[in-house]
Amino acid sequence: MDGASDAAAHGYRLHLRPGAAPQGHAPPSQAQGAGEPPQAVQPLQWVRQHLAQPLHWFRQRLAQTLHWIQRLLTWMYLVVPMMVYACERLTRTLRSSVRSVRKIKVTVHPHPATSLSLHLSKPQGFSYKSGQYIYVKCPAVSPFQWHPFSITSAPDDDYISVHIKVLGDWTGKLWDTFLRVDPTPEVDKSNKIIQVEYDHHDIIFSPRYPKVLIDGPYGAPAQDYKQYNILLLVGLGIGATPMISIIKDIISHTKRVGNRRELPTRHARFYWVTREQGSLEWFRGVMDEVAEADERHIIELHNHCTSVYEKGDARSALITMLQSLHYAKNGVDVLSGGRVMTHFGRPNWNEVYKSFTVNYPNERVGVFYCGEPAMTKKLRKLSKEFSRNSSTKFEFHSENF
Repeated sequence: MDGASDAAAHGYRLHLRPGAAPQGHAPPSQAQGAGEPPQAVQPLQWVRQHLAQPLHWFRQRLAQTLHWIQRLLTWMYLVVPMMVYACERLTRTLRSSVRSVRKIKVTVHPHPATSLSLHLSKPQGFSYKSGQYIYVKCPAVSPFQWHPFSITSAPDDDYISVHIKVLGDWTGKLWDTFLRVDPTPEVDKSNKIIQVEYDHHDIIFSPRYPKVLIDGPYGAPAQDYKQYNILLLVGLGIGATPMISIIKDIISHTKRVGNRRELPTRHARFYWVTREQGSLEWFRGVMDEVAEADERHIIELHNHCTSVYEKGDARSALITMLQSLHYAKNGVDVLSGGRVMTHFGRPNWNEVYKSFTVNYPNERVGVFYCGEPAMTKKLRKLSKEFSRNSSTKFEFHSENF
């Protein structure tokens, strides 16, 4: 007889908690089914209960370690470029102080062709090739900024010259700084070309004269022009600067060499395309010098002013006729005042390339362009097309600003 029956037989009651089973009986929910094995603790559950905290600690330490490694690599990526930049700046400062400019001649051109030209005395041991460029710094404008400019003088000249077009804040401040050097009153400076010349003694004893530092030279595509006997040179606006150095170098070389067959350049054709009429004054002296010195007719000079309607247009017929008559009679161009005649509108580049294929078959022609990127694509395309369709091979080189 079970325990409940014994309690009833002896006259007392057994009080049980709600949901509790009598002694010796398992609760219904824990009763084992017929033929079912006893329940056991699962391995995965045991791993989760005993290893969760160590795994969490390990993940935290690994994340912290990776974070510090990432910070260390970030500093490495920053420090190395900064060190290279600092070394480059220090080297440039040292070189510019050793190769100091002793004498400066400045020509300031007024509006609308706002520009200036710097003729600097050549430092001792300074040598360069035509087509290369230098960096220029003026501490009076900015103590840290260096700006690149193509060299317009020839390697044989005893000076270094650069021509600078006002196109931004730094060049605008540089133009204004040299404009204030001239003692002429401001009213008289508006429409005339100003020339100022001074040396390092003036810089030391008078703060009115700005100091100029240079560094270089540095290579550019135009410096390889001597690899070609036939040259097509194209300069757009102030992009004529490296081409001016090349044609001056060609003239200088022809004076030294007596036999024309020994000259590296047999023919060079230069097209200068500019928008402002006042820009023609930038290189008028150089153009006249080349025109007078080119006794062997190696160089052809073509100036084009795009602010006037093209040749053949009825709106420019009268001025074209007057210009032609004046040039035929006096040998002086009406627009530029120089010995090189100015054409109106852009050159017909298809006709230009075609004339080279007719006059120079089976020749390599070096095409060098400097200017805005807009014309680069067109000239490169024409060089490829005429190289495929003729025996003349055009090799295109460009430099954009």
